[in-house]
Amino acid sequence: MEFLIKISQFLLSLSLLIVLHELGHFIPAKLFKTKVEKFYLFFDVKFSLFKKKIGETVYGIGWLPLGGYVKIAGMIDESMDKEQMAQPPQPWEFRSKPAWQRLIIMLGGVTVNFILAYVIFVGMSFFFGDADVKVDSLKGGYYVENPVLLDAGFKTGDKVVSINKVPIENDSDIGLNIISAEEITIERDGILQTIVLPEDFLGQLSSSGSKSLFNFRYPFIVEKVSDTSHNKGVDLRLNDQILMINGQSAEYLDELEPLLQQYKGQNVTVTALRAGDTINRTVAVNENARLGIYRILDMSTFDKLGYLEVSRKEYGFFESFAAGGRKFNRTLSNYGSQLKAIFSPSTGAYKGLGGFKAIYDQFPSAWSWSYFWGLTAFLSIMLAVLNLLPIPALDGGHVMFLLFEMISGKKPSEKFLERAQIIGFFILIALVLFANGNDIFKALSN
Repeated sequence: MEFLIKISQFLLSLSLLIVLHELGHFIPAKLFKTKVEKFYLFFDVKFSLFKKKIGETVYGIGWLPLGGYVKIAGMIDESMDKEQMAQPPQPWEFRSKPAWQRLIIMLGGVTVNFILAYVIFVGMSFFFGDADVKVDSLKGGYYVENPVLLDAGFKTGDKVVSINKVPIENDSDIGLNIISAEEITIERDGILQTIVLPEDFLGQLSSSGSKSLFNFRYPFIVEKVSDTSHNKGVDLRLNDQILMINGQSAEYLDELEPLLQQYKGQNVTVTALRAGDTINRTVAVNENARLGIYRILDMSTFDKLGYLEVSRKEYGFFESFAAGGRKFNRTLSNYGSQLKAIFSPSTGAYKGLGGFKAIYDQFPSAWSWSYFWGLTAFLSIMLAVLNLLPIPALDGGHVMFLLFEMISGKKPSEKFLERAQIIGFFILIALVLFANGNDIFKALSN
């Protein structure tokens, strides 16, 4: 079931992005009376899952979910249709259109992706608002288990104060600034300390195989004792908060879990807080180091108990446009920082480059519309930016040659464009193989 939910979200997001991106090329092409021969979701290598010709265009779904395409007549693209290009130019072909029209057609896909991301962020602001955790409100600081963070000098209980001297107010600010982080100032036992990160910090994070960075420290608050639990009948009730195991502090999960490992297969005394009073109960820890007790995961409960403060903000219809714009700009800037790091070999960030599995892994195992739309907006920006890279097989490569033509007044020869397309195609294949190879390497390493 978990796989079905994740793959459904992955394919729905991917399909939406591809169809709208290609629609961005299709619409201006039709407006400029350019013949569009094919409009495909996914690639139809050898055969299609579905196809239907409407007018002059064949619409279809391919079987290889690695992208999609529109085949525009008279355009040198991945189809490398040399037979068509050998014929005299026709008025309805791409190559016969003025350079400014061809430029608009080529920029249509990325334009739609940018617009889509902005519209999603606006919608999310209006329907979901914003919710974040203030870092200075964390009673127990952060839980740190990532070996790279531990080696750098971070400890459980630290509070993040600033990154590169930029103050960190909300928990989400950490993820947005960690990409370009060179130093992080923390508060430990009331004293400020600055930790200087190694140059290849991002590379180390990618190689560690751990997805966790700074995690909230949660208390164990009882929801109920499972009906099938070996502790069924023990008097532990809703909202009881575990504080100690055999007199040892277990206020936070990171303290509790090692103790359960230590006492597995034994009976222990649990000290819990109930309505302001402490109670003691004898419970059994099974061989799997589990109590058989469900715990509360609701952030608002932790907020009420003073373990953290959740800040919430609602937006009206018109306010959502500005809020969505801020999220769009922040996400675009953050992704730009990621690309800069990836193309700087000294950072080692290229080790974290992932392919389709990496994208699939980002989707949660439980369906969440807010998470789905947020990730889709990010992927839309990612798709737009990557397509603007000046690689001939991408939109950015075509744009590069069109700008050269418009500035110089000289149109590159079709033979040159064909060769550039082949070179760009091999560069693109190499990048795809590297990214997906990283996925395979990480899977085999874990």
